[in-house]
Amino acid sequence: MKRRLLLTAGAATVTLAITGCAGPQVGDYATEKPVLDLRQYFNGTLDAYGVFTDRSGQVVRRFTVVMRCTWNGDEGVLDEDFTYSDGTTQKRIWRLKHEGNGRYTGRADDVVGVAEGQTAGNAFRWGYTLALPVDGRVWNVQFDDWMYLLDERVMLNKAVMSKFGIRLGEVTLSFVRRSS
Repeated sequence: MKRRLLLTAGAATVTLAITGCAGPQVGDYATEKPVLDLRQYFNGTLDAYGVFTDRSGQVVRRFTVVMRCTWNGDEGVLDEDFTYSDGTTQKRIWRLKHEGNGRYTGRADDVVGVAEGQTAGNAFRWGYTLALPVDGRVWNVQFDDWMYLLDERVMLNKAVMSKFGIRLGEVTLSFVRRSS
């Protein structure tokens, strides 16, 4: 009886561990509105406001971004100018490609390899590795990036940063499309 109880408890623990790690999938948002079309939303000029929080939840860096976005068919350019709370600036230029069926790929100079993402409903999930300068060294940090369209002007973005599977912190960002 004791052995059976231990086996049952062990099986329950494994099941919880597996299902607990599964997390949401982009398809879970397929019926959510408004429907996100990246080519439509990221077209024109947007302003973004964000924070980076460490593992404890403390804000360690604030920033703003001005994005100038254009599309030519299925290929887009997102030209981002970052200004950080300490006065430093950074530029990132994303080159995106719509691959069909809500799937996108992207490249940028500080992205290792190819970023891959997919839209469904009002959500976009984007995964990539960023070469991040830290104290004179460069760390390759993985991003699990989720965006949620709230209305035609506002989108929220939450990205979890990790290295070797260890959560380093999060980036929380709001995008606001400028009025035409």
